[in-house]
Amino acid sequence: MKNEPIYNLLNTINYPDDLRRLDVEQLPEVCSELRQDIIKELCCNPGHFAASLGTVELTVALHYVYNTPYDRIVWDVGHQAYGHKILTGRREAFSTNRKFGGIRPFPSPEESEYDTFTCGHASNSISAALGMAVAAARKGETQRHVVAIIGDGSMSGGLAFEGLNNASTTPNNLLIILNDNDMAIDRSVGGMKQYLFNLTTSNRYNQLRFKLSRMLFKLGILNEERRKALIRFGNSLKSIAAQQQNIFEGMNIRYFGPIDGHDVKNLARVLHDIKDLQGPKILHLHTIKGKGFAPAEEHATEWHAPGKFDPVTGERFIANTEGMPPLFQEVFGHTLVELAEANPKIVGVTPAMPSGCSMNILMEKMPERAFDVGIAEGHAVTFSGGMAKDGMLPFCNIYSSFMQRAYDNMIHDVAIQNLPVILCLDRAGLVGEDGPTHHGAFDMAYLRPIPNLTISSPMDEHELRRLMYTAQLPDKGPFVIRYPRGRGVVVDWKCPLEEIPVGKGRKLKDGDDLAVITIGPIGNTAARAISRAESEPGKSIAHYDLRFLKPLDEELLHEIGRKHQRILTIEDGIVKGGMGSAILEFMADNEYKPTVKRIGIPNIFVEHGSVAELYHLCGMDEEGILTKIKEFIN
Repeated sequence: MKNEPIYNLLNTINYPDDLRRLDVEQLPEVCSELRQDIIKELCCNPGHFAASLGTVELTVALHYVYNTPYDRIVWDVGHQAYGHKILTGRREAFSTNRKFGGIRPFPSPEESEYDTFTCGHASNSISAALGMAVAAARKGETQRHVVAIIGDGSMSGGLAFEGLNNASTTPNNLLIILNDNDMAIDRSVGGMKQYLFNLTTSNRYNQLRFKLSRMLFKLGILNEERRKALIRFGNSLKSIAAQQQNIFEGMNIRYFGPIDGHDVKNLARVLHDIKDLQGPKILHLHTIKGKGFAPAEEHATEWHAPGKFDPVTGERFIANTEGMPPLFQEVFGHTLVELAEANPKIVGVTPAMPSGCSMNILMEKMPERAFDVGIAEGHAVTFSGGMAKDGMLPFCNIYSSFMQRAYDNMIHDVAIQNLPVILCLDRAGLVGEDGPTHHGAFDMAYLRPIPNLTISSPMDEHELRRLMYTAQLPDKGPFVIRYPRGRGVVVDWKCPLEEIPVGKGRKLKDGDDLAVITIGPIGNTAARAISRAESEPGKSIAHYDLRFLKPLDEELLHEIGRKHQRILTIEDGIVKGGMGSAILEFMADNEYKPTVKRIGIPNIFVEHGSVAELYHLCGMDEEGILTKIKEFIN
């Protein structure tokens, strides 16, 4: 990089103790250097960009005021924590961020004592931090402070409200910092966003109230029960004066702000002033996602994870994809519009990821028929169930890993009533650099036991289109379609829309020595491995694409059971309880006795790295499958 930035202060900071030795007047320079370091690193080592730029001042102020790691800082989603990693002993290693064997994509207690809690999914910070605050009180650690940082997008998640509700009634001294940048990844949506944008309060009022409360406690006039009654009375007076109700103070949680989240000196002063206040507190910051890098400020969604870019001009280096197969996401988005044009009952639902899953294509074409419900997966499923109950056909698109948060909703609000909700599980399988919190490993195993569900996975883009068409036909009930992040294998993807009989797999090729059963796009990898294995004289391998995990194609499986003594199952899901387990159950139930070996994601939390590296690690790439085939048939 030309004109390497000079770090007069950042070079002296290895840990927060070093930061705390500086004068508060030096903090703006620390922020400037930290921001430049993030830009320098991420322009050539891609990662989550705009969110961490928006929290530079907050990160510096927190580690300056609080005695970390003894004091606990709990981040809500690690997108915003790159500055935190750099200031807590990982600056030299930061170039390995998200790389195989390098530092992790999100804060993890296994990596650093400064990372207090795993935070790959949104909305968990308040609950986790409240637990830590209560634990500190129970252990008599009265000097330990606990801080949760949550974005306005994450505040739309139900767990955040559950945590707030509990914090309002459980004795604690938790500080909740609301990082309000009017964005999640795409623009934040819903009433909470608008409420936070308009919320105001008086700092002078809060300072006066604090001083008066402290004086009354010293005089013995005020105790804890009277304090709560006065808070309720004071909140009522403030609501009358401001002509609006403060939702947080309505829950007896002290509210401070909103203040400028990029004024690091004032932010440090406010944190210092309120950190020893008793009871739960909210500090509301206004920040700008992508702060300090103009292209990211102007187009924060595009710069959430922009890939490589020029740090001077802001030009993004986008690979030439001409002539390549499309992303599964693109095929989903365009096919959904095509289906919606023909079927007026179809609507689209996504929990805060319209651009990531390509629901934005329907939003642009038919905005009245597409719903971004915010970071609220459980609500997305139940909301879809409500629409389905009254005659609509919702295509509810949720990333596989995030669908875990809506498991009860799928059972209670969709499957029991056999409602026609089409659940499209994006990012199924190993997703790469985002690591174990984001891998779509478990969906087949956790959905398979649920009655009334159809569970499918397309081998290619044509199959995805046909499954989407099939799912919206009458009387199909709840229908799951899972597919991976990334490109398929068919360049000419726009095939005719035809029905696939539910529960029918297909025999791709016959063979005598071994039956290979696959489900989903990993079948393409298996097909290449089979072709290589058969290049040896006398080898004959059958290949079956199961298509449906539920219902199973029993006719096809009976054929396999009668003919083959050796079966190899291959899936891009957790091997425990997935497709291979279903095959074993079928063979046992029908008294077939083949030798069955299974390839899939092992029963571990797979680390981060490129998709190719992780599939190789798990023995699920072409070489791994070929090796397994050769071991099995030789």
